[in-house]
Amino acid sequence: MATKTATLPKKKGKKKFVPSIVAFACNWCSYAGADTAGTNRVQYSPHFRVIRTMCSGRVTPGMVLKAFKLGADGVLVSGCHFGDCHYIFGNYKAVEQFDKTKGLVRTLGLEDGRIRLEWVSAAEGDRWGQVIDEFVDQITKLGPSPLNPQPKFEE
Repeated sequence: MATKTATLPKKKGKKKFVPSIVAFACNWCSYAGADTAGTNRVQYSPHFRVIRTMCSGRVTPGMVLKAFKLGADGVLVSGCHFGDCHYIFGNYKAVEQFDKTKGLVRTLGLEDGRIRLEWVSAAEGDRWGQVIDEFVDQITKLGPSPLNPQPKFEE
């Protein structure tokens, strides 16, 4: 004869916001920096997805806005340090594109803190982890994006 076990009621607690972050990382430095972080077993937040781009200068405002439209709460654009760009002037182009994007994000009524531009080299795995953790904390404090139709929460 099977015995019935009582199920405990779930505690009603405050649900914690879990941010959805998209990171556009250049192939030559930032993506390799993320790989270095993994190889070195650097611990950092898992609440992001990397999109590998050939150059940070190729990340257009449209790409960032599409990430927000598809549910991102924050977007990180990361590339090579100045003087180290595989395409010579790609990171200067990234700054130009990022400034345009920031203006569009403001126009949409989103906070400036929802987008970030960072330089991470292939040898800076620790820095990659630090940037990710800082940005996840920043977006967590801002809360869900008003454009995110289904923000994620966990207990």
